[in-house]
Amino acid sequence: MIHEKYYELLKKQTAYIEKKNPINEEFYNGVYNRYMDPVLTRNHVPLTWRYDLNKDTNPYFMERLGINAVFNPGAIYMDGKYHLIARVEGNDRKSIFAIASSDTGVDNFNFINYPIIWEDIDEKEINSYDMRLVKHEDGWIYGIYCTESKDPEAPIGDDSSAIAQAGLVRTKDLLAWERLPNIVTTSPQQRNVVLHPEYVDGKYAFYTRPQDGFISTGAGGGIGFGTCEDIKNPVIDHEVVIEGKHYHTVYEVKNGQGPAPIKTKAGWIHIAHGVRNTAAGLRYVLYTFATSLDDPTKVIAKPGGYFIAPLMEERVGDVSNVVFCNGIIVNEHDDVFIYYASSDTRVHVATTTVEKLIDYTFNTPSDQFRSLDCAIQRKALVQENMKLLEQR
Repeated sequence: MIHEKYYELLKKQTAYIEKKNPINEEFYNGVYNRYMDPVLTRNHVPLTWRYDLNKDTNPYFMERLGINAVFNPGAIYMDGKYHLIARVEGNDRKSIFAIASSDTGVDNFNFINYPIIWEDIDEKEINSYDMRLVKHEDGWIYGIYCTESKDPEAPIGDDSSAIAQAGLVRTKDLLAWERLPNIVTTSPQQRNVVLHPEYVDGKYAFYTRPQDGFISTGAGGGIGFGTCEDIKNPVIDHEVVIEGKHYHTVYEVKNGQGPAPIKTKAGWIHIAHGVRNTAAGLRYVLYTFATSLDDPTKVIAKPGGYFIAPLMEERVGDVSNVVFCNGIIVNEHDDVFIYYASSDTRVHVATTTVEKLIDYTFNTPSDQFRSLDCAIQRKALVQENMKLLEQR
């Protein structure tokens, strides 16, 4: 017998999911729209994934497999629908992957089928998270995610040190998944690896983030670039950093590629995350830059400062003062949907267009790196505006 509490909670959840998500009219910067509500939260996860519905075995209708957070989704547009492969973190701290789909891209996301499962080829893998989805020109949809294992060199009693590498899967339909070997690089730790959507000189190309430690970059850091011949034997022998860290910027501690870059008439536009240190801990924001269509390792434009930072309640969560993006969708109308998580807790969307992204990335002034020079830069803007106002 199904517990009657199930139908009560299902009614509430359905109303919550089907609620329209209006644009936040109080926010304006001319670049993108923010929305009033998150697009995915722990409350979107189906009740059948969390509760035993049987009244005989669960008389008090207790949540048996709880959900802590839903965040950091990969994203892809297929068959007129917006699909997110979200990081769904249980109360046990383990993350699983699950697909949520929507007709609008800004609301009414519903998780479908079951959590994603593929062949287990790595017995050392303890946790998996933060998938980047890419439809490659070879016809496959690839997912690269962070595969985490316990550091075997950690001292006795240290049960938090870990090793991060890049796991690789592929699919044609988001239903059946083939697990490929982990991506191999020369770096001891590897995070935020992303597949370039096209071949480069006939090879598979990757954005990497070489680093010495699980958290700290050490002598590594920056967004790297490397290639391999065979996707079924993904060995990257050489990485070159194409976008590095810089003192007293939003990317002073570390930075990494977000989703795969967007191909535009002006160049490849990248959305990356930058990290700086504060008295309250690390602060994650998003920023953009562009690379050449002819040479994806050549940076040709880079606005100063951040593109998206946590705002208001987005600042609070499991890991506060963080926004992170590993999923973008560009639909057939060149509308851009930027799916970003706030504070490792929930998922939001910001919407813009390809033309606006080009304008922002290529026409926003670059960082001058020194306070006095930044003051001079801003004074020049004020002077030009005053001239226009005086001409009225």
